[in-house]
Amino acid sequence: MTANINLPRILRIGAEASQMLPATLKELGLSRPLLVSDAFIVSLGWLTKLQQQLDQEGIFHRSFTGVVPDPTTDAIYEGLAVLRENQHDCVVALGGGSAIDTAKTIAAMAERDQPIRHYKVPQTLDDGLPIIAIPTTAGTGSETTRVAVITDTETHEKMLCMGFGLMPVAALVDFELTMTMPLRLTADTGIDSLCHALEAYVSRRANPFTDTIALASMTAIAKHLRTACREPDNRVAREAMMLAATQGGIAFSNASVTLIHGMSRPIGGLFHVPHGMSNAMLLPAITEWSISGAPSRYADCARAMQLANASDSDDQANQKLVAGLRQLCADLQVPTPASFGISNEEWRQAIPTMAQQALNSGSPANNPRIPNAEQIAELYQGVWTN
Repeated sequence: MTANINLPRILRIGAEASQMLPATLKELGLSRPLLVSDAFIVSLGWLTKLQQQLDQEGIFHRSFTGVVPDPTTDAIYEGLAVLRENQHDCVVALGGGSAIDTAKTIAAMAERDQPIRHYKVPQTLDDGLPIIAIPTTAGTGSETTRVAVITDTETHEKMLCMGFGLMPVAALVDFELTMTMPLRLTADTGIDSLCHALEAYVSRRANPFTDTIALASMTAIAKHLRTACREPDNRVAREAMMLAATQGGIAFSNASVTLIHGMSRPIGGLFHVPHGMSNAMLLPAITEWSISGAPSRYADCARAMQLANASDSDDQANQKLVAGLRQLCADLQVPTPASFGISNEEWRQAIPTMAQQALNSGSPANNPRIPNAEQIAELYQGVWTN
């Protein structure tokens, strides 16, 4: 089977990469960027530094700072209004996954007038303004993907959008921007990256290109995530996590996520659980349920994460994998839906909707063990307190 590999045209990784925006714009022949960010990034002064870079080079720019967590269609429409006021020729994202997904969708919707829900999967967004992504969290990998997740303000559905119009033409990946990430954000985005890598490796769409990248990402995350949480100023851990996040993005963008992400999005959309945290809530249980579909692949993951060694059988490795994932979530204080504050009644009432939305996303069809709606519902019920 031929694998289709899609990557940003320009990928700059390392300290001070974020200072190369003017050079990148000139390299791409772009001159009127709309900068997209959020209030927190503004408060850190990072947007101002980006604006100063552009001012020094005489590059016209305007900014939209109305990004919200788990970006909504309302926020996208506000950003589109700003974009259309000034004839911008590209969109620059500065921030975490919410900022990048917002910028992507603004860029892809620039010349479109249908509601955003019209373009969710299985439809595609295959063109739009050029996008340059500058991530500030080591997690989503959105800087390297042709995917965006947007919450429909009216229905609260967390919609999966895909297409070449959502792929950044350039990504400036600067780990120094992650040095101020608080523990909870470091933990949640780190586990999100781990899910990207693990799901890409066991996906039915996995391929030799993504396999090596996914394994490298898992190895680094298992080694460095706890350190990045305990020692936020540890440059070695921060740099390793930033690279692993980008690798995870490359892996899943070209091999797909699976059941974990399929079930995670509805939790975020309906209960406003941060994306990485909702993945973490599901990671051990969904992995355990899925192992029978690809036991040797999951065993590879256990060995890559140094949870098992070469002398372990695949069955032993997989037992250690599940135990290791549960311990990681415990060490990083990942809540259950119950301890997050979601009542059992609310959770039970939402399960049919969540199960259907998970199936509609298409991600569960890439899982090694493909579930039906009833099995997804049972899994949701099982993770409420565990």
